[in-house]
Amino acid sequence: MDDLLADFLTETNEGLQSLDGALLSLERNPDDPAVLAEVFRTIHTIKGTCGFLGLPRLEKVAHAAENVLGRWREGSLPVTAAGISLILRAVDRIKAIVAGLESAGAEPAGDDAEMIALLDAAFRGEEVAVDGPAAPPQAEAPAPVAAVAEPEPAPAAAAPQPAAAAQPPAQPTEAGPGNAPQTIRVAVDVLEDLMVLVSELVLTRNQLMQLARTETNSAFSVPLQRLSQITSDLQDGVMKTRMQPIGSAWQKLPRLVRDLSHDLGKKIILEQHGAETELDRQVMELIKDPLTHMVRNSADHGLEGPEERRAAGKPETGRITLNAYHEGGHIVMEIGDDGRGLSTARISEKVIRQGLATEAEIASMSEQEIHRFIFRPGFSTAAAITSVSGRGVGMDVVKTNLERIGGIVELRSREGRGTTFTIKIPLTLAIAAALIVESAGERFAIPQNSVLELVRVGDGDGPKIEMIKSTPVMRLRDRLLPLVNLSRLLALQDQPVAAGGSSFVVVSQVGSQVFGIMVDRVFDTEEIVVKPVAPILRDVTMFSGNTILGDGSVIMILDPNGIARGTGLGVETNGEAAATLTAATRSAESRDHTAVLLFRAGEGAPKAVPLGLIARLEDLPAERIEQAGDSLVVQYRGSLMPLIPLSGYGAVMPAPGSKQAVLVFGDGAHSMGLMVDEILDVMETQLVIDGAGARQGFLGSSVIADKVTEVLDCAYWLHQGGADWFSATAKAKEVTRKPRVLLVEDSSFFRNLVVPALSAAGYAITGLPNPREALRLREAGEMFDIILSDINMPEMDGLQFVRAIRDGGPWQELPVIALSAQAEPDDVEAGREAGFTDYVAKYDRDALIGALTQAIELQVFARSIDSPV
Repeated sequence: MDDLLADFLTETNEGLQSLDGALLSLERNPDDPAVLAEVFRTIHTIKGTCGFLGLPRLEKVAHAAENVLGRWREGSLPVTAAGISLILRAVDRIKAIVAGLESAGAEPAGDDAEMIALLDAAFRGEEVAVDGPAAPPQAEAPAPVAAVAEPEPAPAAAAPQPAAAAQPPAQPTEAGPGNAPQTIRVAVDVLEDLMVLVSELVLTRNQLMQLARTETNSAFSVPLQRLSQITSDLQDGVMKTRMQPIGSAWQKLPRLVRDLSHDLGKKIILEQHGAETELDRQVMELIKDPLTHMVRNSADHGLEGPEERRAAGKPETGRITLNAYHEGGHIVMEIGDDGRGLSTARISEKVIRQGLATEAEIASMSEQEIHRFIFRPGFSTAAAITSVSGRGVGMDVVKTNLERIGGIVELRSREGRGTTFTIKIPLTLAIAAALIVESAGERFAIPQNSVLELVRVGDGDGPKIEMIKSTPVMRLRDRLLPLVNLSRLLALQDQPVAAGGSSFVVVSQVGSQVFGIMVDRVFDTEEIVVKPVAPILRDVTMFSGNTILGDGSVIMILDPNGIARGTGLGVETNGEAAATLTAATRSAESRDHTAVLLFRAGEGAPKAVPLGLIARLEDLPAERIEQAGDSLVVQYRGSLMPLIPLSGYGAVMPAPGSKQAVLVFGDGAHSMGLMVDEILDVMETQLVIDGAGARQGFLGSSVIADKVTEVLDCAYWLHQGGADWFSATAKAKEVTRKPRVLLVEDSSFFRNLVVPALSAAGYAITGLPNPREALRLREAGEMFDIILSDINMPEMDGLQFVRAIRDGGPWQELPVIALSAQAEPDDVEAGREAGFTDYVAKYDRDALIGALTQAIELQVFARSIDSPV
């Protein structure tokens, strides 16, 4: 193949890659002259060059298509859906001819008379019927070249652009200020070889730096530091040549969705967000097929037909959404639809019928665990096999391919509302930062982007290892983490872990599961070159590769995904190990469970308070406590903090030489100490409060750890410590029903204050820290009866939040009550104009309970009017 033909094929492939998207954009906006001009120009260029190179078959098809486009551009023919379908079929024919030309060096034989006749008929203005969607395009040939920008990438044009490998060559320009950066074509193989050389340079740099650390005052220290900096800059530069916008992996999806829409008789639109997000070209090639399959699944399985959607109260047009964004060292992609969602009952039935689990095991699983059976090989809930799907050979391949590159796939689904798949993959597979650790005398690397934090356990007052049924766990802040003993997992030693032992814990996360990896020693973080794992070790899923350290040692790279599966933390794994390890964290992840502090104060039952309200636990020496009038105070962090005794007696000084246990409540400038007798424990529990017979200062009683326990009314005691905490406080009225209430409040203090109080008043309440998480719940199909929202919040305030709710969607008609410290008439009016139903000042619990009760009564009244008698 001569150079002229090679250049023609390269430029033609570049133009064809953007044609599908441009034609679909033209179908949505027929009056857009810029898009029409782009399509016409691409076809015209192909036709003109064909004549010069002597490619008659390609020239005839392109010429016939150009004639139709010319009539559209002149305005003498309207742009129609049938016309777009015909041009798409012509583009597919051009792609097929170009693919044959590329493989054989000459035009393949074929008859295009029928295609040209249809195009000529459309040119004459005759109505042309196109049966079904265009033929599927040929497999995309690997791009032979990539574009490298000097000194920076060219700015994006107004029309959608493909990947860096598909950028047209820059026109020659005279150098000078204000001119666009010039680009050159470089073969992809050259870039890959350059990447390998840079990887080896990084290894050599690491070895030299390791040698320099062993010598003090070496004359090589300064040059080595400079070499290290240059190597890092060179590495970054080479990595940028491999980065491409993820939109290039999405180019074929709009055409795919359009064809599926015709095939399935459904109305579907595809929304794309974050197409400019960049990731490694190698990773992008590996995710194209999984992406395509998940979009096909959403169109076929997920979205309903127009009649079914109308019957469900949904718009006829289904929506598939693609979203991509950076998160740490990963790319996160979400593929969602607003369709029928996954049927838990149907999946359970199929699981039991295939013998994948028993009825008892299914009954003990959460909905999310049951849904993940769709990733099992051969599993499908489709009623019939179609040309699109139904054979059960898709989602398991998606999951396997993603895990092969260190990625994970999660799903969340709500029946009748839709399904969203979330893919998390590394930005690059070549060079990564890693934490070097040691276990049983062997060193390993853990990818830095898998490490949430590093905790030392066993010494001092910090976290300690505890045992639950011979399984080590660690209590870290507000949750209990299962621990994985790395040495036992890899059979390096078989010594049981003792509670209270000293070691390091690397806290990692796989999907929604957070766990700790126990290691003996932690070294530095290094940039490592990832080498593929040897074939003999590929069945050992705990390893994702190996690398060479600066001292020449070869070590294995740990794969947290494989560790999770190997220890039973993966949700697809059943058995006693999984049950034991997940039991410790299941309650912490459940919305129905609350972390509480148990203590004693005075006679009678133990007391409890939500742990989230406690700022600190103090053991104050009696000498620090002073009396001011009838009150006790302590000098605490530069100010006087009032101390309120809880034992039922007045302000009595503790005995000299003794210590006083104090629960410190703090929020901003406010602080107050509650004097108690003894701290008992911290635990997770389902806080079901019985308010019958509750005495002053308590919400009621709950059974915690098999004992009747009184739950504090924190608002009452905070009022005793200072009237400026709230404007009013009182006991909540009893409410017989349990409506669902969503609380959006950025202050964790007030969130933890309101949740138990409203729970005691008979409401099922969910608290979230910001409106964006609330809107994600709306997209997932969660429903509530009432929404409570703070007004002043960072990122998105309450007024913006309520406007987003009122713009449309399932929450559009819900009562939304504003909570704010500002309750002036102007504030109330602004809130009502934005869409708030009511306005309650913080923390007036009487007013809040009254507003909730009124909103519920109005909903019941409205339903009674709408319901037929």
